[in-house]
Amino acid sequence: MRKPGDWMQNPTDERILEVLNTGLELGPTTIGRNIDRDRTGVSRRLSVLVEYGLVARVDEGYYVITALGEQYLDAELDADELEPDNS
Repeated sequence: MRKPGDWMQNPTDERILEVLNTGLELGPTTIGRNIDRDRTGVSRRLSVLVEYGLVARVDEGYYVITALGEQYLDAELDADELEPDNS
């Protein structure tokens, strides 16, 4: 069973991670279309997921899942133990 952090907004954050787990570099518009969410909301959540290391921005407007994100989806990581990188 996955262990979401108190900072997460589920099911949205998990659905974003699941879409990115396809191995593709995707932007907020494409992700939003695939999870039935608006681009603006997805963009905000992507920023938070990047802060916590579950997602990485690879180019302007494109994101990929990280190894931590994959571990979270595989229920190998407690997201509550992650600290934000505010640099």
